[in-house]
Amino acid sequence: MVVTPDIYSLKYTMSKGVKYFELVAEPVNQEILPGVFIKGWGYNGSIPGPTIKVYPGDYVNIRVYNHLPEATSIHWHGLDVPNVMDGVPDVEPSPRIEPGHYFDYRFKVINPPGTHMYHSHVNVVKQDMLGLLGGFVILDPGDKESHKCVDKDYLLLMQEWSLVGPKKGEKVKPGVYELNPFTNEFNMFTINGKSFPAVTPMPINYGDIVRLRFGAIQINHHPMHLHGHQFQVEKADGNPIDPNNRILKNTILVASGETWDVLFKADNPGTWPIHCHISHHIANNFTEGVGGMFSTLVYQS
Repeated sequence: MVVTPDIYSLKYTMSKGVKYFELVAEPVNQEILPGVFIKGWGYNGSIPGPTIKVYPGDYVNIRVYNHLPEATSIHWHGLDVPNVMDGVPDVEPSPRIEPGHYFDYRFKVINPPGTHMYHSHVNVVKQDMLGLLGGFVILDPGDKESHKCVDKDYLLLMQEWSLVGPKKGEKVKPGVYELNPFTNEFNMFTINGKSFPAVTPMPINYGDIVRLRFGAIQINHHPMHLHGHQFQVEKADGNPIDPNNRILKNTILVASGETWDVLFKADNPGTWPIHCHISHHIANNFTEGVGGMFSTLVYQS
């Protein structure tokens, strides 16, 4: 079962062989640290938006309501969909979704199992940097078979923010902060909408086969480093890597627009960090102590 720590999975209804999902693009006050909120844009009250999970061959209908003050769209990043469903209205027949309106994205999932994302493709400088991002996971029916079992499966989506007001090097006080989406000077960094230590740890057990899924869609790149283990690079942008060509690493660079799936065996008990290896990205507003894009894998047994 794929888990996105601190983010829920989007439910669907089934009718005549089609999975029906609903997304609402709307302003969101996202709590990134206790009492610290950013005024962003997200989906269904969350930044990132809820994770969509499907299987190869599924027919889906994703109704997107626009509760923003300007037109928007959703691009199904990395998915092979019909042109009218791709969500880039400036150059495609895919429509803009005007405020107060909705559009039904309808397609068959033809990509193989893997990790993808969804995000806005209207006024992307503003909309993506205000938070319009979510995970789209194509599940592998084979993972249900005992000989292919993945025991723990976690999705981690990285984002960066420029909070208006806090002075560099000072602790960010509780409050609600405006964002500046038009700069590449960032002072806060999140995994699944939380900055450490507010990030929920990921429990694992000794002997587990663990999959980590990484994704980023904004400006920065993030070299994600796992302590205490070596992982096998399984998939790139949702595409499988032949087992004979997989390499062992402990750090993988997640560039903007990329997803990577990695696997490792939990064979070294303890509490192990997983974090971006850019030093500024693991501090909260450049203060002392661990913060930002930092989480932990915690052995339960």
